[in-house]
Amino acid sequence: MLRVIKLAHTVVWALLVAVILAIPVMAWQERPAATAVLSGIMFVEGLVLVVNGWRCPLTDLAARYTDDRRANFDIYLPLWLAANNKRIFGSILAAGVMFSIWRLAR
Repeated sequence: MLRVIKLAHTVVWALLVAVILAIPVMAWQERPAATAVLSGIMFVEGLVLVVNGWRCPLTDLAARYTDDRRANFDIYLPLWLAANNKRIFGSILAAGVMFSIWRLAR
């Protein structure tokens, strides 16, 4: 079951990273509706994290199946990336949203 959860978590993570990277691309292409939808997806993801104490619900689910608590116990990512995931992709998301606001406001 842990492998299934890790795989699902990794797939969801990859999809969310794709959304983060697509936000400024859609803004660059002057596609405000797509930019808004993608930003909305990330807003909902942020709400999920806030409600869950800044932890992914899949992390809590995976914790039921192992005593391992390394940063990547619940996802197929290198340890360094799992440990810095929120900082790295939060910064990229913030920069992408700021770029999008600037680009679409022009």
